[in-house]
Amino acid sequence: MLRQLKEIVTTWLLMAILAPVTFIYAEMVEYDGLIEPYMVVDIGAPAEGIVDRVKVDRSSAVEKGQILVMMESSVERAVLAKAKAMAAFDGEIGLQTTQLAFAKRTADRFRKLDSIANHDKDQAATEIIRVKHRLKQAREKSALAKLELARAQAVVDRCSIKSTISGVVVESYVSPGEYINGQPLLRVAQIDPLRVEVIVPARMFGRIIPGMTATIVPEIPEYGEHIATVTIVDRLIDAASSTFGVRLELPNADEQIPSGLRCLVRFELNQNVADVKKAAARIASGRAQD
Repeated sequence: MLRQLKEIVTTWLLMAILAPVTFIYAEMVEYDGLIEPYMVVDIGAPAEGIVDRVKVDRSSAVEKGQILVMMESSVERAVLAKAKAMAAFDGEIGLQTTQLAFAKRTADRFRKLDSIANHDKDQAATEIIRVKHRLKQAREKSALAKLELARAQAVVDRCSIKSTISGVVVESYVSPGEYINGQPLLRVAQIDPLRVEVIVPARMFGRIIPGMTATIVPEIPEYGEHIATVTIVDRLIDAASSTFGVRLELPNADEQIPSGLRCLVRFELNQNVADVKKAAARIASGRAQD
């Protein structure tokens, strides 16, 4: 019995040793790419005017909603001050409210006195209606004054030119005292995240899809290697070059990776399909929120 057991164990060991070993190799492809800002925006003014102050300079870091340029707004601020005063006035409403209360008391007294003619009673009732209309007009004027205040405030706010994105100032086109009429004031670039543009051959169409990851190797070795996610794959192939474009999103939270660098984009094609779909769904969700 012991001899048979040894023979079985020996047979299993020989089968395990002699069995073919299967290795799974990841299929890798590499292409040249370019690291670019995620977004570049030319900041403009909503109306013509004279520049009062430029609060940032080239290479300044800015946040979304930060004031970049102040336009001359002395006239607009004077209109705003008047609108604030007009909106605060409530004397007419108080006067008509008092007159309405008096008219109601008079009408009540007339109804209790039999000696008062019907004409006088009717006149007292009519006076109540008239005062109510005047009170309504006073309230309408107050509402219009508040709307005018909101309009004046909006006009003044338009004189404060704010950044629409977080990033860095690439270029400043204006100086204090300069008259502007439609031309851009500043150029701001968003550098977190960055985007990587790469052109790939047509034979890769359908194999590179949104949600896939790739390794980005900048041309300057000091910046190391980074992982980016495919966000856009062109749906059309360029017939002349037999290529199509792919865009990737490269996180740059510490803003240490400069844009404008050439890079190597290394795709691993044997990626888990479920993980790729989840990544694509996260990208789509992020765009919807933005």
